[in-house]
Formats: sequence, C-alpha cells, structure tokens
Amino acid sequence: MTVNKKFCAVVVGLGLVTLSACGSSSDGSGSSGSKTVTLVSHDSWAVSKSVLADFEKKSGYRVKVLEDGDAGQAVNKAILTKDNPQGDVFFGVDNTLLSRALDNGLFQPYQAKGADRIKAGYRVDGDKVTPIDTGDICVNYDKAYFTAHKLQPPTSYDDLIKPAYKNLLVTENASTSSPGLGFLLGSAAKYGDDSWQGYWKKLKANGVKVVDGWEQAYNEEFSGSAGGKKAKADRPLVVSYASSPPAEVIYADPKPKTAPTGVAQGTCFRQIEYAGLLSNAKNTKGGKALLDFLLTKEFQQDMPLNMFVYPVMDGAQVPAEFTAYGPQAKDPETMDPAKIADNRDDWVKSWTSLVLK
Repeated sequence: MTVNKKFCAVVVGLGLVTLSACGSSSDGSGSSGSKTVTLVSHDSWAVSKSVLADFEKKSGYRVKVLEDGDAGQAVNKAILTKDNPQGDVFFGVDNTLLSRALDNGLFQPYQAKGADRIKAGYRVDGDKVTPIDTGDICVNYDKAYFTAHKLQPPTSYDDLIKPAYKNLLVTENASTSSPGLGFLLGSAAKYGDDSWQGYWKKLKANGVKVVDGWEQAYNEEFSGSAGGKKAKADRPLVVSYASSPPAEVIYADPKPKTAPTGVAQGTCFRQIEYAGLLSNAKNTKGGKALLDFLLTKEFQQDMPLNMFVYPVMDGAQVPAEFTAYGPQAKDPETMDPAKIADNRDDWVKSWTSLVLK
C-alpha cells in the first residue's frame, strides 16, 4: 500500500528503510522442484529481514520478489502473462480489482493454512485468494499548510468541492492506481450510482490534480510528506491512506511529537488486499508454503511497520504508533464486491471521460 523499493533501499516517499525479499533471492528456474519461490507484487511489498530469513530457514525455500508498479498495473500485467506467469504467488490484488483477477482466471485454488483465523469481515467465498491485510484509502492533509493559512482542513467528501479547497487536492488515476480507484469507489458509495459523476464534475471544477500513481502523488505532489517537502510540492491534500501519518512520525529524523499530516475521516474507503497461487505457477509447492507464511502471526505482526497496513488475523497485535497516529476509520465507505464487479469498468470509463478529457 505504501511504496517499497529493493533490499535495504531508501524509500523516497516516506524517508524510510525497508527490507524486501529481493535481496534474498537466488537464481532458479522456479520449476516444481526448485527451492526458489517467486512472489509477484506491486511496489508496496516489504518484510523484515529476520522474519523472511526465519521462513526461508524453516521452509527451505529462497524467496524472489518481482515488483510491477502500482497495484492496478501489476494486476493487469499478471493477467496478460497468466499463461506463462512471472512467478508463483501474486500479492496485492485488492477488493477494487479482485473480480477482474478472478474473472480472468488469474489464480488456482488453494486455501492457506490459518485461513480459519481470519476475521469474519475480511473472509471471501471460495478458495482462489487469501485475505492478507486491510487499510483505509483516505484524503491526507498537511497540518502546517492549514495552520499557516488559518483554514480548517477538510473532513468530508463535500468539503473537497468547496471554494476554500480549490487547487489543493491531488489524487491518482482511477484506471491505473488502486488508491485512485478506491477514492472513485468511495465517492460512488457516498453519492450513489446517479450522483457520483456530478460530484466529480464539481471536484474537477475545483482544481483536482490527477497523476498516474500513489508514489508520484504522495512523494512529489503532496506538501505534507517527507518526499513532498524535498520536492517543494504545493498540494496540501492527497489521496493516500489512514496509516500514512504514522509513517511520517516513525521514520522522521528527528521524530516529531505529533504527526505532521492528518486524515480527513469522512473521505475513507475500506481496502482489503489478497494473495493467491497463480494459475500455471511453476513451483506450486513453494507457492503454497509462501501463502501459508503470509498468514502466520509472525508475518501478520510484521506488516504494519513495513507496509503500513493492518493485519486481518485475530490475535495479531498492532503497533502503538498506529493507534496514536493512524487509527482505522470508524465509518469508512464500503461496497459489495459484486457491485464493484458489475460497475467498475463502466465507472472508470465514465470517470476518465469526465476528469481526464
């Protein structure tokens, strides 16, 4: 959900160091007898070195990670290559794109061990994918900007179309970015099938800026992020996550007493991410072992401070920083997956025509 680069690389957007499985990969064909298992993901994948090493030691597999950009791009590429997949497991398809992946036969059946401990609200029918994490897509605001301008930050979708917030918001392209799509779906859930387009017309008239993906929006356009400050960004509102403020505190040097960014709680849409065993995976045995690992308590409790998401398993603890700086939205917008499946493509097409043309 956030942005991660290679093993021990600095993530520009949050100014943090994360540990990716890429550094522990070894050469291997990925065949059924191979000891290399390949995870295909969006750029948000991250895991602590010690946690990954423990899995590799216990399982005997070496993990290779292929990152394919934003979630929307990664899912589309995985579908295009499904007959000869790049890897064995795909991580990061969310509830906004799940039906596209399933309808295109991206996954083969496998129910990961520990699935019975997933919280009821996150479970899915069938055995093609496993819920791994959850988070809230929300508008974030730059506290310093609003203090300096003696302006109250927005708290709702309605606020964003008011003249006081003209030319302040940057969001991601709904056709290429999962947070961008989530924000679109949140507005559709809020205003209904017949009114969301009118809302976006007003948002466009109020100067919303659209960029391709989260990294550009948050790191380069948003004035409240560590990356945005370096880039001298001028947009104090961005579509990001409720868990972004804790990252700004945890990885700042020196650490501020309070988060420099806040969340407009009335703009949130609940996101759930899944992983699955790819159809035609070459190393199905290793892929199953990797999926089992993603539902261990060790991995689930490691996720928050690496990928800034919430675990989906009962009993998995959340860091205190999340409670203090990035609590989950109390009343996020949600949408039935079947409705997303029925409307997503048409809505994105309409959104593109309304906003980008």
